[in-house]
Amino acid sequence: MDKAAIGPAHGGDLVDLVVDDRKASLLKDVAFNLQDVTLNEHQLCYLELLATGAFSPLKGFMIRSDYEAVLDRMHLQDGTLWPIPVCLDVHRTLAESLEGGQSVAIRDPEGFLLAVMHVEDIWPVDKNREAEILFGCNDPQHPGVYRLLNGTGDYYIGGRLEVLSLPVHYDFLQLRMAPADTRRLFKKLGWRRIVGFQTRRTMHRPQFELTMQAMRQAEANLLLLPVVGVTSPSDFDYYTRVRIYKKLLKYYPPNTCLLNLLPLTMRLAGAREAMLQAIIAKNYGCTHFIVGYNHATPVPAETGEKLFESRQIHNQVMPFGDSIGIKIVPFEKMVYLPFEDEYRCSDRVPDGTRTMSLDGEEICRRIKTGRRIPEWATFPEVVCELEKAHPPPGKQGFTIFLTGLSGAGKSTVAKILYSRMMEIGERPVTLLDGDIVRRNLSSELNFSKEHRDINVRRIGFVAREITKNRGIAICAPIAPYSNTRGEIRRSIEDYGGFIEVHVCTPLDVCEKRDRKGMYAKARAGLIKGFTGVDDPYEIPEAPELRIDTTDKTPEESAQEVLLYLGQKGYI
Repeated sequence: MDKAAIGPAHGGDLVDLVVDDRKASLLKDVAFNLQDVTLNEHQLCYLELLATGAFSPLKGFMIRSDYEAVLDRMHLQDGTLWPIPVCLDVHRTLAESLEGGQSVAIRDPEGFLLAVMHVEDIWPVDKNREAEILFGCNDPQHPGVYRLLNGTGDYYIGGRLEVLSLPVHYDFLQLRMAPADTRRLFKKLGWRRIVGFQTRRTMHRPQFELTMQAMRQAEANLLLLPVVGVTSPSDFDYYTRVRIYKKLLKYYPPNTCLLNLLPLTMRLAGAREAMLQAIIAKNYGCTHFIVGYNHATPVPAETGEKLFESRQIHNQVMPFGDSIGIKIVPFEKMVYLPFEDEYRCSDRVPDGTRTMSLDGEEICRRIKTGRRIPEWATFPEVVCELEKAHPPPGKQGFTIFLTGLSGAGKSTVAKILYSRMMEIGERPVTLLDGDIVRRNLSSELNFSKEHRDINVRRIGFVAREITKNRGIAICAPIAPYSNTRGEIRRSIEDYGGFIEVHVCTPLDVCEKRDRKGMYAKARAGLIKGFTGVDDPYEIPEAPELRIDTTDKTPEESAQEVLLYLGQKGYI
């Protein structure tokens, strides 16, 4: 018999890595002499799922032999089905200070001791290989690839965990049950058949109808497992989503649905991720699991090309249901039939029948641009919550991000825009000029590439907080590197508008305006790494505006920005 079919996780047993009080006291004393590993948000999610048994049968972060087996064969070394690595990444300097056999103290970002990890393996990460295997590409436009390439340390360390305390949460505490808790509750309620539905997105009418049909098909009750860990940048924040899930519970028949939050990091790895979610659902006590349309896939690129096809995902996941110990319930896209006033799966609609659909991304775009959402697409409670989270452009915060060479005219245009926004007086306005930020936020930094990136990220962080709180941030750094600008765009667009303005004044014109003599010093070799002379400026590929100030007055340049803001409804 295949070992995967009788593995401990899939047979029902749960791992519990949380030690008792006596052991915890001993570990606290030991931890004083151990090297610290501070976890980020992504790693905290993994630790919590390991500790509570949601990742059963794993007893810690993967060692190298399990990691390689998972990548190559989607199984652990002992033959248990496992599709995605669960690893603890660290930076090179920390990895080089460790060796197998040591223990480390696992802490949260505030320094609170969460666990002790007994290190068995340390190895360098081949990020490109892992990306190709998990995601079928190494394109940083894919959120999972981007996080792997840019947010993952250079080494993995693996080993057994002894957990003293779970990561601390202050929100929705009544909705954060561990797998053992949900199993006990199912037993108390007399639920024998439970279909799990995992989602990182807002639920609209199609998703609601899908879950209702799945419940009827499986003759089961429903466990909603929305992700409240690290999701995709295009997703709404989980506070908004959880408020929506709670309000939608009234639409289900009484006593048929349970809502429980899942602190998972989304990788968006298609069929592999769907299998992992099915394993998690099994550990929470589910007997069935829904694999929906475009399950665990990123929003398609602008070309419309998809990395994973929905039917392909279903075909890959279905054969593994028995090995996991759960029944897979596949669904194609749900569409609305206006004449019948009902939803059906697209593969069950007769040819020639008129259908309508509005996906979550389009509803999100409509909300953010202040357009109406038809009643058949979602519920009024959903629209109300989404409009509170993302008001129309005229009430949103936004960032104007002017980028270009030194001397291009960014600062002057920014000052005029600041004055105009203050004249309008509808929102608080903050000017984040590159030189001003240098003096007040980044005075300790030099002009190396690394430090220039740090300076621009600080500007982006402040601008994000201003935008999040419905204000206007006007930024005018050189910001020469496209990756950093893209990172800032993604972080701000979660909360409001982002208007990138490439002030594309040519280099020779900028040099003629060189009031500070910086270009002259750079040409003479007195300044090293000066943008435009001996360090590149990476031209933005798709800014909202390009403005050449060579033959324009600063007022005319600012007017172009104001006209754009008016056209998009921001002012």
